[in-house]
Amino acid sequence: MILIAAVVALLVFLGVREYRRHLHTILLIPHRVHVNGTRGKSSVTRLITGGLQGGGIKTLGKTTGTMPCYLLPSGKQAHIVRIGKPNIIEQLKVALRAVELGVDALVVECMAVLPDNQRLTEEKMIRSTVGVITNVRADHLDEMGPTLKDIARTLSNTIPRNGTLFTCEQNFFHVLREAADRRETQIRLVTSEHITDEMMKGFAYIEHKDNVAIALAACKHLGVPEPEALRGMQRVIPDPGVLRIFSLTQSDREIEFVNAFAANDPDSYTVIWQLLKPFMTPSKRIIVIVNCRKDRIQRTESLADLIAHHIPADHFILVGELTVPLENRALALGLPASRISNLVDATPEDVFEQVLSQSDSHSLVIGIGNIVGFGEEIVAYFTNRGKEYAY
Repeated sequence: MILIAAVVALLVFLGVREYRRHLHTILLIPHRVHVNGTRGKSSVTRLITGGLQGGGIKTLGKTTGTMPCYLLPSGKQAHIVRIGKPNIIEQLKVALRAVELGVDALVVECMAVLPDNQRLTEEKMIRSTVGVITNVRADHLDEMGPTLKDIARTLSNTIPRNGTLFTCEQNFFHVLREAADRRETQIRLVTSEHITDEMMKGFAYIEHKDNVAIALAACKHLGVPEPEALRGMQRVIPDPGVLRIFSLTQSDREIEFVNAFAANDPDSYTVIWQLLKPFMTPSKRIIVIVNCRKDRIQRTESLADLIAHHIPADHFILVGELTVPLENRALALGLPASRISNLVDATPEDVFEQVLSQSDSHSLVIGIGNIVGFGEEIVAYFTNRGKEYAY
């Protein structure tokens, strides 16, 4: 018993010493930005990092989503190699890297989902001076829900204390404001009304105006004028999950392929649908590839509702895992079987051939659901055979 007590005491001592060391390290970084939200976290992290760098602020960014990586002060990126599953302890290493590089600002995408882990990440690891919550949408309901209000409350766990919070979320702004007030933090609602089409032309891909607006607001708060921040954002390496369109021709069929695999809820798809309106004409057949993941059971259910009720496509191709439950649910919701192709254990080549078989002379093919895993393989297969649009 004495030995066990001694070991426990030693572990506690080492833990306290390590935390104090981290606290000293993180406070050496003047500006710390913690980016959270349901959609757009990775993109906004990159935009803020690029915007601050464009204003001459030495900044390190770190993304977590599709491709976890460091966004270096040089403008380059370094992929993070993980052993095992993602762990929030990874955020401790970010602070060390930032101090080693001697940066003035650190921009970190939240990698926690569970409420307690989000709180731990903010209060014990990042201790942000600026918080960002992009939006509140229906995802991770089993871990953060079950309601949108619950999700808003969970996301509010990363609001800084005595800092500033930026958000584009209007429906649950009151929930975020109550949490910000408790933390004595100023909250600012950002809209994209002033973001013009001319401003968006400088991006080499299709970016969301809300993402640009909230990133510009954060950069301006940290002292970077809008023109300089915008130029810096337009130079940044985009996240693999951003909206991109590729054109290819195969067997006398013209296909426009849209990588929208990051879209998997009605709100996100509504926004993307509006962005794609210019590419939709009555002569084009619309085909949607839906990628499912077995670790996203609740998302699979929401995808069934999405394709049955919210997406006016001509045909749906189900790929990945849990395609049978997705198909059964979609059929039960009234989607005709003739509009569904279920490709169980398919390869990217199988998906491509199925697209060809469902295509007319000119088709718009949109990938949704999940980018990680098989989604990335599909994107690579299509994009390697096509040419990206220049915007």
